[in-house]
Amino acid sequence: QVQLEESGGGLVQPGGSLRLSCAASGRAFSSYAMGWFRQAPGKEREFVAAVSWTGRNTYYADSVKGRFTISRDKAKNTMVLQMNSLKPEDTAVYYCATAPIIATVPGGYNSWGQGTQVTVSS
Repeated sequence: QVQLEESGGGLVQPGGSLRLSCAASGRAFSSYAMGWFRQAPGKEREFVAAVSWTGRNTYYADSVKGRFTISRDKAKNTMVLQMNSLKPEDTAVYYCATAPIIATVPGGYNSWGQGTQVTVSS
């Protein structure tokens, strides 16, 4: 079982940047793919970005492509989501998760963090 904890959320103005981190502990973290999802009030949880267990392959939702960058540091057991050019529609609770293989749907992930709130507003 992998335990995950997100950090780095907060309030930012439109056009600003935030850096989310996901710290992992537990067995075999380095062999899992990892992803970020988000959920806004009244909406379903949606895919944001994912990275393979090697770190070489990444996938992004069209809505964040070119603005967000996902990366992982196996030595530090962490994953980072760098978010630039933030928009009000990026406002949501952001979750990190692990999966046996890289996936873009929540059902493909088996461990989840508690989430961190990101609010983009002037």
